[in-house]
Amino acid sequence: MNPLELRASIGLASIYGLRMLGMFLILPVFAVYAEHLPGGQSHTLIGIALGMYGLTQAILQLPFGMASDHFGRKRVIYFGLLIFAVGSFIAASAHDIYMVIIGRAIQGAGAISAAVTALLADLTREEHRTKAMAVIGMTIGLTFALSLVLGPALYHLINIPGIFAMTGVLALLAIVVVKIAVPDPRHSHFHSDAEAAPAKLRDVLRNRELVRLNFGIFALHAVQMAMFVVVPFALKQTGGIDANHHWQVYLPVMIISFLFMVPPIIYGEKKGRLKEVFIASVALMLIAQIAFVTAIQHFWGIFIVLSVYFVAFNILEASLPSIISKIAPAGSKGTAIGVYNTFQSLGFFVGGAMGGLLSSYFGASAVFMFGAGLIGAWLILAFRMKPLPAVKNLMFHVRELSTQEARRLEERLSAVLGVTEAKVIAEEGVAYLKVDSRRLDEPALRVLLPST
Repeated sequence: MNPLELRASIGLASIYGLRMLGMFLILPVFAVYAEHLPGGQSHTLIGIALGMYGLTQAILQLPFGMASDHFGRKRVIYFGLLIFAVGSFIAASAHDIYMVIIGRAIQGAGAISAAVTALLADLTREEHRTKAMAVIGMTIGLTFALSLVLGPALYHLINIPGIFAMTGVLALLAIVVVKIAVPDPRHSHFHSDAEAAPAKLRDVLRNRELVRLNFGIFALHAVQMAMFVVVPFALKQTGGIDANHHWQVYLPVMIISFLFMVPPIIYGEKKGRLKEVFIASVALMLIAQIAFVTAIQHFWGIFIVLSVYFVAFNILEASLPSIISKIAPAGSKGTAIGVYNTFQSLGFFVGGAMGGLLSSYFGASAVFMFGAGLIGAWLILAFRMKPLPAVKNLMFHVRELSTQEARRLEERLSAVLGVTEAKVIAEEGVAYLKVDSRRLDEPALRVLLPST
């Protein structure tokens, strides 16, 4: 990547990270805090407060991305960050659980993810865009891990209202970062690999393989959010550890999980056994949910099962975007990822609400039985997945073409050895390819795409 692309990638990744930090910092400690708020005696309301941002984010994420095509990327991002800051300050000043719910809903309404991705696409060349997206993906994963450790420490220093206020300030600072640190694009246009196209939504929603993955990301994050309704209480009750020190549990758990997640991912990618690793991870997640039903009553049981859970979670969280990219039709990747992100956000809301409801009426074990049911259904769907293709996605800029010329080039690219799918979009001036690197006839590809 050139300096401008690197600057854009780091700047926009930091915006993602700051926003995710605001969402996740409260996860490990909020339930313990909220119990002492008026209305917080209801675990149902605690769960809704935790997950509410997911509902508004799911509703507004795709519209924000589409709005950025018409009103400008940065304007939409400024607006979304301002909304997020307002929600944060409302939650910080809340004196009961109901105002926290309102604040969280407004936080989620600042759904800038799709607009940030579109701006990144404007600022990066096709051949480097995957690297730029990877920077954002790594930032999100790191932010989540840090949140589990930093959340309890910050809870000790500034309490939950202080965390909300801090994230509001960070959102305002993020506006300054976007203004100063992120370059202005010379030209903004639609990118099929990074944005959702309304015309392609129906096909993506009817694709059975993508439906399985969308259900998977929904289940994964529903289970995660439901878990954080009950685990903070369990750690306090079984280990005698107050919420300020829960980082002492999460830090070793995250270290263990990261150490054990790396080898399976490398094995799956190198040996072409990604489906087997994927199914094994879903099965491991199911085992963790079933084990939690009884382990939730014992401190060391919670620690051990949490470690198992996060090994599976981290493998699945890292693998799913890669699998989506392999399966999504060439030229529809942006739409597929947009739908995937929407289901992820819905999972946050449903998991929080169901976790709170089940905890209120049936106890902690019922929450994990719910989780086991969701993951069990996902495991059945995962077994029925088609073998994952050993392909990678390539994008190339092409000269200005008519529609007929684009179709002819598409046909010729499809005939190249190792190209499994080709889509040339004349309006974008881009050729999207899925290729098997082991068989790819690169000289033939260079003849058709001299810039490669």
